[in-house]
Amino acid sequence: MALGTERAATPYGRNSAALASQRLSVTEKVGYGLGDAAANFIWQTMITFQLAFYTDAFGITAAAAGFLFLVVRVFDAAFDPFMGVVADRTNTRWGKFRPWVLWTAVPFGAIALLAFTTPDLSPSGKLAYAYVTYILLMMVYSANNLPYSALSGVMTGDAVERTSLSSYRMLFAMLAQFVVQVLALPMVARFGHGNDALGYRVTIGIFSALAVVFFVITFATTRERVQPDPKQKNSLGQDFRDLRGHVQLVQRHRHRRDDHRSAPL
Repeated sequence: MALGTERAATPYGRNSAALASQRLSVTEKVGYGLGDAAANFIWQTMITFQLAFYTDAFGITAAAAGFLFLVVRVFDAAFDPFMGVVADRTNTRWGKFRPWVLWTAVPFGAIALLAFTTPDLSPSGKLAYAYVTYILLMMVYSANNLPYSALSGVMTGDAVERTSLSSYRMLFAMLAQFVVQVLALPMVARFGHGNDALGYRVTIGIFSALAVVFFVITFATTRERVQPDPKQKNSLGQDFRDLRGHVQLVQRHRHRRDDHRSAPL
């Protein structure tokens, strides 16, 4: 399993020539960072404005929306380890994790748009629609973000380069956060002309389109260089045990990021 860096063995060993061959260009680092910007155009909009959208534009109560969030987060906590194992057992000519960034790009954008669309349904129909679209959105987020997070560990075996890669990722995530928090509500007002439902749909449509383009750039500009030991074979049970620790780290990082990004700039 390649999620843990200690188990992602490189066939070139640890000599300086091998590490030099795994140095990353600025283009590749920027391309990788754009992937987190893409996810945050949608994720930051969700955590900042989803409740206001549901209550003010979509038309469900705050209590119903709060319970929806609870149910979907419980489901997501169960889905994450499954998705991690699936990604780790993926083998394509593009690698294990890069393909998921590409495969989920259009579904991520499309489902985000649906989640911020107000259908002409009865109150119970709207609530069912909200559950389906929000669950799908969290599923595609996991299918995108878990492999994306693991990708940095197989792009290079050089610890210095990995640190630099993380810095680029954080920079672009913060830029996307800034854009969403500063521009989202003015965009809703401008495009909605008093119709918040329309304003939210157009705004998330623009963010989703940018996200899809950025995900494709991430796929096109990155490479997986660190390969697992071909003799290493794990059972599904071992994969799930290993994934539990990795997913907990990702979720703790996600929660800390949510707390930080929910604070006013």
